[in-house]
Amino acid sequence: MSLLKIENLRIAFPARGGITEVVRGVNLEVHEGETVGLVGESGSGKSLSCRSIIRLLPSHAQMTANVHFDGRDVMALSRKAIRDHRAHNVGMIFQDPFSCFNPTKRIGEQVAETLRVNAGMDKSAARARAIELLASVEIDRPEQRYRAFPHELSGGMRQRVMIAIAISAGPRLLIADEPTTALDVTTQAQILKLIEQRRRDLNMAVLLVSHDFGVIAQACQRVAVMYGGYVVEAGPVDEICARPQHPYTRALLESIPSLESAGHHVRRAGIPGQPPTAGEIGPGCPFANRCAFARPECAGVDMSLEVVGEAHATACPFVRTVSATSEAGGA
Repeated sequence: MSLLKIENLRIAFPARGGITEVVRGVNLEVHEGETVGLVGESGSGKSLSCRSIIRLLPSHAQMTANVHFDGRDVMALSRKAIRDHRAHNVGMIFQDPFSCFNPTKRIGEQVAETLRVNAGMDKSAARARAIELLASVEIDRPEQRYRAFPHELSGGMRQRVMIAIAISAGPRLLIADEPTTALDVTTQAQILKLIEQRRRDLNMAVLLVSHDFGVIAQACQRVAVMYGGYVVEAGPVDEICARPQHPYTRALLESIPSLESAGHHVRRAGIPGQPPTAGEIGPGCPFANRCAFARPECAGVDMSLEVVGEAHATACPFVRTVSATSEAGGA
């Protein structure tokens, strides 16, 4: 059953000489209880797309879309209703947990404050529940950590506290925006495992945002690949990892580091060039100037998704040529 459905999401900002569109017609769907990935390089529009779900965009942003959560039109909600939506329906883990905390207040007090505001608990009940939440995200000595300041915790610990706050109201959807950025690989694995455990315990859906396809492949059932404000490919994770149909998706997968059987780290070739800024994107495919399979016709490509397999779609109309060329090169 569809829990979240976004249709034709467009986000733009005023710029010198007019309006610059940064998210261009994104469609996304998340079903009850599943984990969906949103992957792409920085600047592709992932975080803005997620913030649209709770209408947490800058005041000067111009947004149009059909956004429905459990059948309700999110765009039509009043200010009070959208606050309730953020408090009870959707929890969010932000990219930088340190910047989300008040450095002058103890960690536990900030968790308890969320409970008092969103759940109407008194001070004593909120404190007890905050300690329970810290324990639920596997923070050792939660009573002691309750009194710690943000700077006294490691990055992984702060991320766990952010998860505790995000799940405090038992949301039906958890948005995890780059939850493993700047963490070592061991801590990354722990955080992903923790999110999966909480997903199962609370029977909630998860929208996991990352620039790392390895993280997405490990944690998600379906994925949408974003580039230049567009979704360029979408489908089941296993299908896309086995048979990527857009050159950008293929390039992302080929950039994942691997380990040879001898135990030596293998450096993969990165994607040449740099992602375009929003103001540099014109008609056609925004990946064309970095694409090994680009042709003149790419300048006029319609970036709408076309189905190429069961629940699998791509914005590249030359996919058959791309696939055939790649297979011949690998033969």
